[in-house]
Amino acid sequence: MGTAAITDDQRMSWEQNGYFILPKFADEATCTTMHERAVELCRKDAAGESIRHSLVDRERNPWPHAREPEDRVSKVFIVHDWDPVFGPFSRDERLVAVLGDLLGPDVDCFLSQFIFKNPGAIGQPWHQDSLYFPFEPADQVGIWLAVTAATPTNGPLSVLPGSHTEPVHEHVPDRRPDANLGYTEIVDTDFSDAIRVLMEVGDLLVFDSHLMHCSSDNVSDGRRAAMVYHYARAGTVDHTYARLREQQDAMGEMPDDVKVAAAAGDAESPYHWMAVRRDGEVIG
Repeated sequence: MGTAAITDDQRMSWEQNGYFILPKFADEATCTTMHERAVELCRKDAAGESIRHSLVDRERNPWPHAREPEDRVSKVFIVHDWDPVFGPFSRDERLVAVLGDLLGPDVDCFLSQFIFKNPGAIGQPWHQDSLYFPFEPADQVGIWLAVTAATPTNGPLSVLPGSHTEPVHEHVPDRRPDANLGYTEIVDTDFSDAIRVLMEVGDLLVFDSHLMHCSSDNVSDGRRAAMVYHYARAGTVDHTYARLREQQDAMGEMPDDVKVAAAAGDAESPYHWMAVRRDGEVIG
């Protein structure tokens, strides 16, 4: 039997709280390269150049002092399965070993997003990622890399420890006129025991997809950037389009192409499933 990739304390936090942090998982050079690559993708997209099937989601509450394309962006989606910077990190041997301890020998990555939280950007309300992932089995793992520090003023995450043991709660659409794509909100829960998660550059938050979490507004004069990947067991069945057909607004506002595919009865997935581990070995 191989050596566990996570410690007993991390395992305990995972089971009791639904998350743990791996400090300084990535070095500053890796984070800088990710940030620069995300900026490059934003500028290519703004110039009408191809960024393949990646999706640039623009900020609905843009920074008044925005000058460059990335200053007006909220997120860049789907970069794990093709990009020369973000792809290799999704299959980092240390990361995949951690995922193996949590999900088993066969693991897929199905979604990625680089987050630009520019000055003035509003926070995302309390939610569970599992709302957006109507899969079987229902447990997935998210990893959140602090590309820049997450400070008290630049819109850090907060989490509700232990909420990962609960089913997916009812979410209502975020009714703020400047809410970003897909923002929904849990309104039936007491969040008085929430913990704010402050992180240094390179820290990695590993969290259960049922964990309730949110972010606050960025009231600083700097950007809070993060890179997020989502993983599931190989063989997971994706019911996203079926859920959207049954309840159009089940997961909040969705991109137009996703809504069209759902209405057409598309049997595929809007997510981009990619093998990262088979029989305990890293793929690619």
